[in-house]
Amino acid sequence: MTMQKAEPTQEHRWLEQLVGEWAVRNEVPAPGQEETAEWTETVRALDGIWFVSEGRGDMPGCGPVTTLLTLGYDPHKKRYVGTWIGSMMTHLWVYEGTLDETGKVLTLDCTGPDFERPGETARYQDIVTIIDRDNRRFTGRVQKPDGSWSDMMTAHYRRRV
Repeated sequence: MTMQKAEPTQEHRWLEQLVGEWAVRNEVPAPGQEETAEWTETVRALDGIWFVSEGRGDMPGCGPVTTLLTLGYDPHKKRYVGTWIGSMMTHLWVYEGTLDETGKVLTLDCTGPDFERPGETARYQDIVTIIDRDNRRFTGRVQKPDGSWSDMMTAHYRRRV
């Protein structure tokens, strides 16, 4: 049995626009105030099939942290797939997601620890919105027990020249 080499699909090509060096400004909504922090992100491609992002920055209450994101597309599932880890926690986040009809918004669904109810899990969505070639937005949100969604953070990405 011989493994056949994967070939990039149009969905993989969509992910190519993430490749590069990015300056990231995080906004974390907090009652009565807004915290912002500068991050950097480097995204590279593995043969056009997988995309690996390494982020570095300071997180309130944690200090300097490093994050790793992998993204790809599974043509059998017809879904974007990926993982995320951060040096500030032990949970491995596993994504499955879809691109909206505009081709600008990638929504990644996952399950992880509920930070407000220790020992419980919650549903999360990480949403990547392409603004233009050099700008994108990330929104992280959590589903509340009543089924509504609450934004946890927003990050603005600007391509570094």
